Amino acid sequence: MSEQNLAVLYVVATPIGNLQDLSPRAVAVLGEVSRVAAEDTRHTARLLRYLGLQVPMLSLHEHNEAARVEQIDAYLAAGESVALVSDAGTPLISDPGFVLVRELRDRGRRIVPVPGACALVAALSAAGLPTDRFSFHGFLPAKSGARRAQLEGLAARTETLVFYESPHRIRDTLADIGAALGERDLVLGRELTKTFETFLQGSALELVARMEEDPNQARGEFVVMVAGARRREKGGGGEVEGDVLLAALLAEGTGVKQAAGVASRVLGGARKAWYARAQALKDGG
Repeated sequence: MSEQNLAVLYVVATPIGNLQDLSPRAVAVLGEVSRVAAEDTRHTARLLRYLGLQVPMLSLHEHNEAARVEQIDAYLAAGESVALVSDAGTPLISDPGFVLVRELRDRGRRIVPVPGACALVAALSAAGLPTDRFSFHGFLPAKSGARRAQLEGLAARTETLVFYESPHRIRDTLADIGAALGERDLVLGRELTKTFETFLQGSALELVARMEEDPNQARGEFVVMVAGARRREKGGGGEVEGDVLLAALLAEGTGVKQAAGVASRVLGGARKAWYARAQALKDGG
């Protein structure tokens, strides 16, 4: 391969549904590496058969990733390039691979991304929510109490919030979003690039009601996108962003608890959520 002077770990994005979204470069890389490290070898075997490729595979998932580092490093040391793939989309984005990439980069190995499909980027591009600033939080906790606590900690954030969710938890997650974040514009991207691709828009409670009326709307994998908290005006001075206010208060020596109280009174929102954000800013987050 022309770009390959030394053995490389290629981080290869694969389709999230529509096989035609696989790039020609990705096909070339998968055909020329000595082996493929796959989240699920059975799933990737179907993709390779579709492409007419026969490439040795080894599994790499959340339970064995650390143990695979030495093995894959040995392949690279022997001059054999390896492709890392997940079941769908871009590896490391709520998929395995972080440990491997971090360890190999620390050892001076060459890591090359082969970009392509990514569910959160595809969903945002068609959602109609602001994308100049957004934050991705992967899958929320499975238990409602922990899920609400995390959501409450994000309540004051003004950027678009993005999550992944599974069909068996989507109703409960929407209910917790409604309880923790209130009435906000929300867009669900469902079954992206597949036959039944759907975008649903409304408040969290409206979307729960929609799913109760039509259970088919609760099927498939979801990207959940929530509008950020509205910035409030203070007097005639224009919009005041919460983080700016908190940072200014903390810089003046105001305590975290006191800063959270000021932000809650001036900009609205739960004091608990402001406290979490102020603490994160103080800690450098």
